[in-house]
Amino acid sequence: MKAFLLAAGHGTRLRPYTDTLPKCLLPIRGIPMLEIWLALCRQYGITEVLVNTHAHASAVKAFVSRWRDGVRVSVVEEQELYGSAGTLAANRAWVEHDDRFWIFYADVLTNTDLAAMLAFHQERCVATLGLYAVPDPQRCGIATLDADSRISSFVEKPTTPAGDLAFAGLLLATPDLLDSIPRKCGADIGFDVLPRLVGRMRGYKIPEFVLDIGTRENYEAAQKLWPGPEREFSVSS
Repeated sequence: MKAFLLAAGHGTRLRPYTDTLPKCLLPIRGIPMLEIWLALCRQYGITEVLVNTHAHASAVKAFVSRWRDGVRVSVVEEQELYGSAGTLAANRAWVEHDDRFWIFYADVLTNTDLAAMLAFHQERCVATLGLYAVPDPQRCGIATLDADSRISSFVEKPTTPAGDLAFAGLLLATPDLLDSIPRKCGADIGFDVLPRLVGRMRGYKIPEFVLDIGTRENYEAAQKLWPGPEREFSVSS
């Protein structure tokens, strides 16, 4: 299988850590986030990964040039940010022959059992979203589920959240999801795509560790909380 690893953000909330490094190369206990992600991909049989980059692109390219551990990695530098959904649309040809593929947000630290999430996916669904409970749902993309774990609503950063199940930045997608990307600059997965697919997606509640390290507070907390790739441990960001 293939996976998009979305890593092109500026990381402004992580400054000064991102003054000289991109978010995806920030270390967790000495190991760059990108290395953690590629190791997870290798563990679950993902053989090709496309990483998009923008800020500090040369550092990402240098890291990937040294990577020799079972996953073929391509780097696409965006001179101007396309938006998370825009990146998928721009690189659609890369997955044009695949019936399903992964989408990962590179600033999410996790040891999710991807095999379990893949087994949970149903072929008739456009996508399966990884979900986890958060204490601050106004800051997240919030999904509600019906009795069959089908997503019945999805709102990005809701003023009045309907629950606390947040999109974890892990998504198993089919080509139908690409057909739902609007033709607009900066198209975003959470704002512009997932709300269009309500009723056609399932939500998988991740029991393992999930932490969005997109803020200084969470990044610093990750140094203490991260259990590593082998243990199962849950935490809300």
